[in-house]
Amino acid sequence: MQYNIAVLGGDGIGPEVTAQAARVLEAVGAVFGHRFIFREGLIGGIAIDTHGTALPEETLALCRQSDAVLFGAVGGPKWDDPTAAVRPEQGLLAIRKGLGLFANLRPVKLAPALVDASTLKADVLRGTDLLVVRELTGGIYFGERGRRDEGRTAFDTMIYTVEEIERVVRVACELARGRRKLVTSVDKANVLETSRLWRETATRVAKEYPDVRMEHLLVDACSMHLIRRPATFDVIVTENMFGDILTDEASMLAGSMGMLPSASLAEGTMGLYEPIHGTAPDIAGQGIANPVGAILSAALLLRYSCKLEAEARAVERAVDETLAEGYRTRDIVEPGAETVTTDTMGTLIVERVRA
Repeated sequence: MQYNIAVLGGDGIGPEVTAQAARVLEAVGAVFGHRFIFREGLIGGIAIDTHGTALPEETLALCRQSDAVLFGAVGGPKWDDPTAAVRPEQGLLAIRKGLGLFANLRPVKLAPALVDASTLKADVLRGTDLLVVRELTGGIYFGERGRRDEGRTAFDTMIYTVEEIERVVRVACELARGRRKLVTSVDKANVLETSRLWRETATRVAKEYPDVRMEHLLVDACSMHLIRRPATFDVIVTENMFGDILTDEASMLAGSMGMLPSASLAEGTMGLYEPIHGTAPDIAGQGIANPVGAILSAALLLRYSCKLEAEARAVERAVDETLAEGYRTRDIVEPGAETVTTDTMGTLIVERVRA
């Protein structure tokens, strides 16, 4: 089979880690008999510098003509003025809307070899294997915003519709069916009207899945329990801003943000796949960035857009084997571990895929 993949490296370390993910996909193609065609596009700060916009029309067109998108990261000090009319983050928000990417999946699974890399105790972390499903195109990030009273008052509006909530909760329930059949719906229903609608809708949708158990947690309680008892969670579903915050918190369960992947899915098989870390401009160009998050994002691409489960598992297994042999990038500080470069980590994983 042939798959067309749009590669949007973006800014900072984005191009470095997506290059390693593409290498791993090429290795998968060689072993399993697939062909991956990569075409690059600009997004974020580099697109602003080149085209004056964070998401050029040709980039969006490229993505729409592709089977999936491999994404790096956007932003950096050069474009860090929050009052600027054009900002890198606008490219990411626009591509989510433009491709209809409404469900963001962020798996957090602790690699056995990294149980001591986290700041949490090993006995708290052991067995952690959870999936956060974050609604991605609604909520406060997309609501009306502005200032009034001569700039002395600012407002951001959180809006959700029943339809937006229904579709993302259904995604969470479907995924839970293939896991441990527990969905934790997270909201702030004791304060927010949008959360009360969220809870009502989630409860109703859950009745369509009698084999799945749903529980409800307030977001502040969830943030506490993620640190106190992470292994008890299976699938967490929540709205846009809460999901943004909780997934960054959950990333530290794995020892480093550089380890974790994500998938942003539309209806059908289109998806955008990216590591959850940012552009890390302080280490860009030094060859020391951790490519594992991007490589595991490529595994999700294989699973959800290409429907190649065996190939996805081969990539995940190659990552686990590489870590089990003691190889680490600089962001994972462990006594006795061998620190390797971005390219070397990619090569080690490629070799294990080919093996």
